[in-house]
Amino acid sequence: MKLTQKIGFFGAGRMATALARGMLDAKLCERDQLLASDLDQAQRERFEKETGAKTTARNEEIAAACDLAILAVKPAHVGEVLTVIHRPFGGKLLISLAAGVSIGSLEGGLQEQARIVRVMPNTPALVRCGASAYAIGPNVKPGDIQLTESILGAVGAVTHVPEKLLDAVTGLSGSGPAYIFLVIEALSDGGVEMGLPRPMATQLAAQTVMGAAKLVLETGQHPGALKDMVASPGGTTIEGLRVLEEDGVRGSFMKAVRAATEKSKHLGAAHH
Repeated sequence: MKLTQKIGFFGAGRMATALARGMLDAKLCERDQLLASDLDQAQRERFEKETGAKTTARNEEIAAACDLAILAVKPAHVGEVLTVIHRPFGGKLLISLAAGVSIGSLEGGLQEQARIVRVMPNTPALVRCGASAYAIGPNVKPGDIQLTESILGAVGAVTHVPEKLLDAVTGLSGSGPAYIFLVIEALSDGGVEMGLPRPMATQLAAQTVMGAAKLVLETGQHPGALKDMVASPGGTTIEGLRVLEEDGVRGSFMKAVRAATEKSKHLGAAHH
């Protein structure tokens, strides 16, 4: 599906750049359909270099020129952006990537019949392997949902959730890449301890994590069943698994997701 709309980005940082690149690589749009604003000149220059699209320092220019926009600024800066754009932006579609900023407060800042989609992306979007979840505001039209899914789909997998579940999404897939980087680093450490050179250990660990994830996604099998296929009676794998169980690794991951979810709720409440 080729998009005809002009798409603006408020904020030209890494996530905005990744989305723009993903859309261009997926042939969703041409670079003359994209425009980004950022106060930081270095960010603007990087966005231009990576996408070939134009940028500006003025948010109101984006609001006036574009058919829809992606809000990709830090949560702390959302208020000031909305103040500047609410008149020229009117009732257009706004896709917000700002963590913890509710649809209600975005609508409050935009007035008019703002069409808001709130998204929780994650950093693997930078390599087009992201996991994003989105929630929709009351004024969103069916076409807006298709648009959102096309844009986010250019950088990974997309799921629709009720807004109240976005905190749990934040705790799992939003923060989750960091938990897995920790796992990769720890596996690599184990390999080094057992005599593997560091670059090789890290490569093997990262590829193993990627391969395991791909097996879960592509076979559709329960992770427990896939685990059982690797663990042969009296073998090496079950020995390793026993140690992980003794150390309560599963419970630790569950606690991590819970703690990050609670923190997300707390930070969201602070925005109101």
